[in-house]
Amino acid sequence: MFYTVDRLEGEIAVLVGDDGAALDVVRKALPVRLRPGSVLRVLLTATGLPDWSSAVVDGAERARRLERARELLEPLRRTDPGSDVVL
Repeated sequence: MFYTVDRLEGEIAVLVGDDGAALDVVRKALPVRLRPGSVLRVLLTATGLPDWSSAVVDGAERARRLERARELLEPLRRTDPGSDVVL
C-alpha cells in the first residue's frame, strides 16, 4: 500500500492513502527523512492495517506519480488561453 505525506504538523505526519483516506501518524513511527510529497510504501498486517514499522520512502514511485501528473496536465496547458477568467 502507498501513502503520500500531505503535510507535517509538529510530531504528526498527515498521510493520504491511495484510497483517499487521510491518517494522522506519529512521526517517530515513520522513516526519518520525510517531507511533504514523499511517497511511502507500507506493508499491511494480517488484519489489513498499515504496519508503520515497515514504511520506506519510495522515490521511484514518487517520480512515477509526478510523471503521470505531468502527462495529465499537459493537454490542459495546451488549451489554456493564458488570461484571467472574467465573470
